[in-house]
Amino acid sequence: MSITLPGIDIPSHTIDFGGLATNDFLILLVVGLIAGLLASRFVGGTGRGVLVDIVIGVIGAIVGHWLFGLLNINLGPGVLPMIIVAFVGAVLLLLIWAGLSGGISRTGRVRRRV
Repeated sequence: MSITLPGIDIPSHTIDFGGLATNDFLILLVVGLIAGLLASRFVGGTGRGVLVDIVIGVIGAIVGHWLFGLLNINLGPGVLPMIIVAFVGAVLLLLIWAGLSGGISRTGRVRRRV
């Protein structure tokens, strides 16, 4: 079984992030933490907590990988390209989240609609 998105076909058993497969769980968590923390600070001014930053970073890595594949952009193998791709995806994810939830306040926090 494979996941098919426009312009990209990803086998469900592995997703290759810059030469490292998802089964390397520790690296994925560290990359997710770094990318999520950087994206949270870039978009909102502060981190959102270790667990939330990891989740944002890991989901951002998937979004970034899909987007870079769709645009046919390859940064090469290694951890730094993985962090860059995850960061771009996490920023995009946070901007969509901020847009759906009411924007970003002056303090850098995402405002919630009431």
